[in-house]
Amino acid sequence: MKPTPRASDAEGDAGASGRARVDRRPRAVLGRVHAGDIVVVDETDLDRETAQALVEADVAAVVNGSSFFSGRYPSLGAGVLAEAGVVLLEAVGGEVVAQLPEGSRARVTGDRLIAGKRAWTGNRLTLEEIERRMASARTGLAAQLETFTASTSEFLRREQDLLLHGLSTPSLRTRIHGRPVVVVSRGYDHREDVARLRRFIREQHPVLIGVDGGAETLVEARLRPDVVIVGEGGLGRPVTTGGNDTGSVSDRTLRRARDVVLHADASGRAAGSARLERLGVRHHVMATSGTPEDIALLVADLADPTVIITAGSHATLEEFLDRQRSGLASIFLTRLKVGARLVEARAVPELYAGRVRTWQLLLVVLAGLVALVAAFTTTPVGQEIAEDLLDQLRTWSQPLLDSLPGGLSP
Repeated sequence: MKPTPRASDAEGDAGASGRARVDRRPRAVLGRVHAGDIVVVDETDLDRETAQALVEADVAAVVNGSSFFSGRYPSLGAGVLAEAGVVLLEAVGGEVVAQLPEGSRARVTGDRLIAGKRAWTGNRLTLEEIERRMASARTGLAAQLETFTASTSEFLRREQDLLLHGLSTPSLRTRIHGRPVVVVSRGYDHREDVARLRRFIREQHPVLIGVDGGAETLVEARLRPDVVIVGEGGLGRPVTTGGNDTGSVSDRTLRRARDVVLHADASGRAAGSARLERLGVRHHVMATSGTPEDIALLVADLADPTVIITAGSHATLEEFLDRQRSGLASIFLTRLKVGARLVEARAVPELYAGRVRTWQLLLVVLAGLVALVAAFTTTPVGQEIAEDLLDQLRTWSQPLLDSLPGGLSP
């Protein structure tokens, strides 16, 4: 739920108060954050996906030991938080993570974070300042694209057998050939994307593939994932706090899936495999330096589906660059490999008109018959036939009317 912006925040004077949730990595606090908490981190270029999770947790403020922007590219996280009314304080110093105890009472007032007798001074970030920095950071995209190009070449060299020939991809029990596929990742607007696909899923019965926490997004929508692709993030112990979670997959979802594919790194090490073995879940292991999302797309594509629809994925250049990991090159090349089959969930309502139902066809036929009869009765022959039918109806109904108590005949 998106919180309502606070009036005091808009004025830029008063701030927020609450319990401090402290960790250098923002995603690490998601499992223990509560509504009204102050999140204290130390990470530059906060990505949009993590910021959206903090908004859904209804945090009061985010304090960053570093700057929210490095200037290399227009990172999206700070803007998401500011638009939701979350108080933002940056550049208070990385030592705050070590000095501020977890769970202590803290408050943000002006450009200061105060906890007990200690205080840290930083820069209070406003929406206007964020917009200015975003515009300035767009000039740094050229350097990021050069790095991205080099990473793409390296990934293609390492994974050419997988990308070009589909080697090492598992054979699933779920039938995908000739069917539509929906791949759900727990990324940007994942719940909204699944909602957009409601009618398509109900009428077309596609294969549902959940990637890490995307499997839980399907479950939340009362849908059952056929295939679950999990990596280290998806196999962390699921922790739910106030409707927000860490993106892990529950035991029940893992057991109910027809196929489970475990992502292992290029060396074959599969973090979290012990949990699957403990649950008794049969699974495939796929080793690649790509991401679980790449595995989902490649496995689906090699099975020859009619279309692959992605929900909660990345559609724009800025969204690709806004990832805090090295998977950009693999995502780009995987999408290039899948090619014409790939469709974004947000485009489906514009492209899919829906299936014509039987009752709709019957209604059209009935309307046509009514129109035909009405037109026919306006002709002399039609009027004569109509009068004959009325006479026959009177003859047939007269004995019935006479038999009623008191008689209803004139």
